[in-house]
Amino acid sequence: MGIFSRMSDIFKANVNDQLDKAEDPEKMLKQMVIEMEESVNKATLAVGNAIANEKTLERKLLKAREETNNWHQKAMQAVNAGRDDLAKAALEKKALYERNAKDLEPTYQQAKDTSTKMRAQLDTLKSKLDEARTRQNTLIARSQAAKAQKQIAQAFSGVGSDAFSKFDKFESKVEQLESQADAFGQLAGDNTALEDQFKQLEKASTDSELLALKASMGKLPAASGDTGASASEDPEVMELKRQMGQLPPKS
Repeated sequence: MGIFSRMSDIFKANVNDQLDKAEDPEKMLKQMVIEMEESVNKATLAVGNAIANEKTLERKLLKAREETNNWHQKAMQAVNAGRDDLAKAALEKKALYERNAKDLEPTYQQAKDTSTKMRAQLDTLKSKLDEARTRQNTLIARSQAAKAQKQIAQAFSGVGSDAFSKFDKFESKVEQLESQADAFGQLAGDNTALEDQFKQLEKASTDSELLALKASMGKLPAASGDTGASASEDPEVMELKRQMGQLPPKS
């Protein structure tokens, strides 16, 4: 009787302690079902031993009652044969087995009551085990749903280093790189514009040198009129001629 009470208390204590420390409810549920199965197996063994003890006492009691009746019959047989001495000896044997039967009766009855109660408690444990097995899948499904809800809530609140949070950080990094690229692009554009201006200066210098070369070789048209040049003459050529003294300066 006490074994089931102790097993129940120990089981409850272990379950409460494991639930407090549980990191993976699914594994803990499976482990608890395994422990319940082990408890039922131990209880089944204990009930089996109790029933075996009951049956042993029952056989001894039936044997004692049978011997009591046999020796009573032998005593009657001896009396009919006129053998009082044998009748007395048979009655002594009868009394011995009769006392043995009386001693066994309360012990057997107690063993029978104990095994009956243990079998009832074992049936209760088996029912609880069947219930736990049935509820296991439901509890696992609820645990998985709770995990999913927690992950969704963390994703929306930005808590933890989840993929959504990392994605947002990566997007910010890309935007920063794009801004830097635009800035360097503007700097590169400014440098190009400056270089183009210097190229234009170099081109103008080259044109001047060409005119100077043509003038030294007498390849430029001669000046005419007061203005010293035709109206259709290139202004750059005219300016170069003024610089070289071939045309009067502008008034």
